[in-house]
Amino acid sequence: MSGGRVAPARRPRVVIIGAGFGGINAAIGLKNADVDVTVIDRRNYHMFQPLLYQVATAGLSPAQIAMPIRHILRSQKNATVLMDKVEDVDKEARIVITATRRIPYNHLVIATGARHAYFGRDDWEDLAPGLKTVGDATEIRARILTAFEKAEVSEDPAARVRLLTFIVVGGGPTGVELAGAIAELARQAIVRDFRHIDSSTARVVLAEAGPRLLPAFPESLSASAKKQLEKLGVEVRLGHAVTQCDENGVVLADGHAIASGCVLWAAGVQASRAAKWLKAEADRAGRVIVCEDLSLPDNPEIFIIGDTALVKGEDGKPVPGVAPAAKQMGKYVARLIKARLAGKPVGPFRYANYGNLATIGRKAAVADFGWIRLSGFIAWLLWSFAHLWFLVGFRNRIVVFLDWAWAYTTFDRGARLITERRST
Repeated sequence: MSGGRVAPARRPRVVIIGAGFGGINAAIGLKNADVDVTVIDRRNYHMFQPLLYQVATAGLSPAQIAMPIRHILRSQKNATVLMDKVEDVDKEARIVITATRRIPYNHLVIATGARHAYFGRDDWEDLAPGLKTVGDATEIRARILTAFEKAEVSEDPAARVRLLTFIVVGGGPTGVELAGAIAELARQAIVRDFRHIDSSTARVVLAEAGPRLLPAFPESLSASAKKQLEKLGVEVRLGHAVTQCDENGVVLADGHAIASGCVLWAAGVQASRAAKWLKAEADRAGRVIVCEDLSLPDNPEIFIIGDTALVKGEDGKPVPGVAPAAKQMGKYVARLIKARLAGKPVGPFRYANYGNLATIGRKAAVADFGWIRLSGFIAWLLWSFAHLWFLVGFRNRIVVFLDWAWAYTTFDRGARLITERRST
């Protein structure tokens, strides 16, 4: 390599941008293919995002839900991992441009995921962080735990009430999981840790602009989720969009102000900048509109998968931005690239929906498998086993299982560390 440019490969080069569920599965799917695979990610780890909320609420440590990308692909001889930040894509020259180099490709897979969406109020991000990365999770954990610590030393009753009020904006799976976990943390895990405050008096408010929680689930399960959250002590406010957010708390659409020292954002996502790199047509959320084989129109060598792509299911509705969908897309693209190299046809991508799961708290969850709908303890068991199964690495499965078993019997959460923060 010279001048920051990777020399052209002798055999086809597949460049994969992003090492989330889609990117990792695409890379692994090409393990035995006669290609050179280059995986680029600005972080050095693959993360199991469905359990990120447990890091944010002190249930797990980051190392339990993440694994170095190099470790995952260490035995894959045709794979190279680069920790770098992609800045642009030159479609004509077929080159990926990063902060440090120019990387040619024959096939390009873009799996760069999504980021927080604040609906035109990006200035709220520092006030109400979202949950997409390990850094976000440790920041949120610090804010939650710091609120209890500040309340412990405060002599002002009004300040204590504000510090012990937690607001989660957005009633999708992340919002529901965060709200339930914070309520359990306050009422069970740390209730005996403080001397001057009663953490069980903490107020947890879940504000959702829509008419119900978990809009992707059937109405009966949405209602069950609301009931289970309220049983945990969460105050659910439906039809209440946030119109103002500052260091004092939030103001809802009805004009009601809620003072809070910790506001968390789970109200929406925006796709990555891939559409701008590619100068491609995208929807309002920034998802690139792709063909049936997940390729970019007029550029069959470029594939967009996961949260970055707008993919229509057989029912005409967009495929949901969930881990199983991204994994299926990654495996499909790997299979398609191998088939093309072999001169064989492959049909269009078809998403197989095996069901939706969302946890609410200890022994509380909802599950929708189409043919059967469950809530409560049985749904929670299914959620637990499903998430353990899909964790990367046998060691992580064992460690998380033991942590969950300990927390279940003792209500304890051992990851209650306030580490260095992005801001104060």
